[in-house]
Amino acid sequence: MPLGPAAVAILRFRLPYFTSADNPTALVQSVASDQPGQSLVLWCGFIAVLTLVPGVLWVGRLTRRGAPRLTTAALLLLAPGYVSLAWFMSSDVLLWAGVHEGVDVDTVARMYVALHPTSVIAAGIFVIGHVLGTILLGIALWRTHTVPRWAALATITSQPLHFATAVILGLPWLDLVAWGMNAVGFAVVSVAVLRLTDDEWDLPPLRPLS
Repeated sequence: MPLGPAAVAILRFRLPYFTSADNPTALVQSVASDQPGQSLVLWCGFIAVLTLVPGVLWVGRLTRRGAPRLTTAALLLLAPGYVSLAWFMSSDVLLWAGVHEGVDVDTVARMYVALHPTSVIAAGIFVIGHVLGTILLGIALWRTHTVPRWAALATITSQPLHFATAVILGLPWLDLVAWGMNAVGFAVVSVAVLRLTDDEWDLPPLRPLS
């Protein structure tokens, strides 16, 4: 559960460029000057894509009995949002491939801003889905008392803090803290799940008919 948010925390901290940069040429130059950092971003993104959706589904499994509507609403936002991350990150793959193969900066910059409209849609689904969905899932944790209140509060506030950092402030260390709060909150959920008996976590299997 905490692996996906932790991977994104490292990704956001190591990202060579500011997400809301207006100048695509400067953005490409930043990637060109830090290709190892961009490669690490792609590795972390790959880990996140594989782990974020299962992670939130398991968190939701813990909260669904006590807050079924909140949990459902949260997962309806989070699952599509995190699935869209893979498509959204295609722009980062393009940036790394372009500078790695020595394509001139202006050409890579033009390619970066000329992505297919589905990438823009995926970005919107990701941003709205993971910010609002995490808030709702954190509220579900708070209402069901399945984790300490501080862990639920860390989950609730993590993504608004990330959004402000990524869009307005541009402070990588604060983004690391924001996603780190999400990872810590989910780590506490993991401990709560491990403490459950098998029957509390899931219904026992049906016995075969004799």
